[in-house]
Amino acid sequence: VVSTQSTGDKKQVWILDKEHGFAKAYVLEDKGDTVKVQKAANNEEIVVKKEDTQQINPPKFEKLEDMANLTYLNEASVLHNLRQRYYSSMIYTYSGIFCVAVNPYARLPIYTKEVINSYRGKRRTEMPPHIYTVADESYQTMIQQRENQSILITGESGAGKTENTKKVIQYFASICGVESKSTDGSHLDEQLVRCNPVLEAFGNAKTIKNDNSSRFGKFIRIHFGAQAKFIVPI
Repeated sequence: VVSTQSTGDKKQVWILDKEHGFAKAYVLEDKGDTVKVQKAANNEEIVVKKEDTQQINPPKFEKLEDMANLTYLNEASVLHNLRQRYYSSMIYTYSGIFCVAVNPYARLPIYTKEVINSYRGKRRTEMPPHIYTVADESYQTMIQQRENQSILITGESGAGKTENTKKVIQYFASICGVESKSTDGSHLDEQLVRCNPVLEAFGNAKTIKNDNSSRFGKFIRIHFGAQAKFIVPI
């Protein structure tokens, strides 16, 4: 049986598409192991294997903030949800405990001081998905449980790992401050940003998606004092 989304008298499924990965299509006829469908984009009628179709979620799940809540958690639905949110400049999306970021390759006004303050101390469900939520959850858990916390940022070349790492450090520096400054008066986040060119000179290379790709892993350890503020060496 082909599970689908009904649209009036027609049923819809995801089918494979060379250009977009997956595309919506209307089911015209179920032929057992195959299905005759009509592409929603151009009305072309084709026959595809039933195993190559995927279920479509109801319209109420469009641009869902947490994809773990999708009725049909398949590859086509995940890509569709991320794509639709991306088109609306919503580059962050949750998937359970994970936060998925899609690189916008543009500067968005979502990292200002006002935005940082709006995420401070808020539950995940109270604000739209953001890397600041991940940072704040880690910070609040550290304070409440008095235990070390880790944030893993991973992805392919050009995905935005380095930039999101900077945003996490920026968030910590903004909400908790420092217990002392370095001799030149700079803060920890500024020092870390300044050390990047040195690391990049040894370990960066050009890739298809990124002209200045970090070709090595980074481990950054931040120490907090008793007042939960940055400890910066003098």
